[in-house]
Amino acid sequence: MPLKNKRHFKAALSLLRRNTNNAGRWVGLTLLAWAAFSSQALNTTEQKWVEAVSSTYGQRAGKRVTAWRENIDFFKQLEEQEQLAGINDFFNQLYFVDDIQLWGQKDYWATPLEFLGSNAGDCEDFTIAKYFSLLELGVSDNKLRLVYVKALELNQFHMVLAYYKTPSSEPLILDNLNPRILKASKRQDLLPIYSFNGKNLWLMKSANSNGQLAGDSSRLSLWNDLRSREKTLKLNKPIINYDE
Repeated sequence: MPLKNKRHFKAALSLLRRNTNNAGRWVGLTLLAWAAFSSQALNTTEQKWVEAVSSTYGQRAGKRVTAWRENIDFFKQLEEQEQLAGINDFFNQLYFVDDIQLWGQKDYWATPLEFLGSNAGDCEDFTIAKYFSLLELGVSDNKLRLVYVKALELNQFHMVLAYYKTPSSEPLILDNLNPRILKASKRQDLLPIYSFNGKNLWLMKSANSNGQLAGDSSRLSLWNDLRSREKTLKLNKPIINYDE
C-alpha cells in the first residue's frame, strides 16, 4: 500500500479523535473516504443498500452508508490492529441516544444500516456495527465478542466489543464511551456479565476470562430479531430525527 494512503488514514483518524463537535463530526469521515481514493465503485449490493437507506432516511443517510462502504474497501488494505482503530473511530462519530428516546422502546438492537440511517444509537448499536464491519474485513468471529457489562462509574448496563488476538490473549475493548482501545485490565470501570458472537454465548466472571459457555447466541431474542431484519433489509425509522 502506498505510504501516502496510510499517511492520509492516520491524519484522518487523528482529526476524528480531536473533533467531537458537530462541525467536525463528519469532516474526519470525509477524509477517511477520501483516503480510500483507490477503492472500487460500490458493487450492486452496496448500491442497493445506499438506495434503500436514502429512500427511508434521506440523502445524508445514504452518504453515510457510502462513506462506510468506501472505508470498508480501504480498510481491507490495513493490518488488523489498524482495522480496529479505523472501524472504532468511524462509528464513534455517530450520536449516542438511548433506545427509549430514539425508538420508543426499552431495548432495540439496530442493524448497521439502521444505525447509519438514524445517525444515532445506543451502546448496542455501536458495538453491533463494529462487530459486523470487522467480520466483513476478515477478522475471525472467534476473535470477537459482544460483551454486556455494568459500567460502574455510570451505574448502568452497557455493551462493548472485545477483540482477542489469540484465544489466550487479554482482549482489547472497543467502546463508544471511552474512544481509546485499551486492554480489558485497563477498564476497571467495566464489570462483564455475559458475552456472545455469531455462534456462542458465555457467562463472564472477569474481564480477562474467556467465560463459561452457556449455549448458542440464538438464545438471545434481540439478536435473532436483528439478524432477521439484516437478512431481509428491513429498515425501521426512529421516532426522532438526529440527522444533521
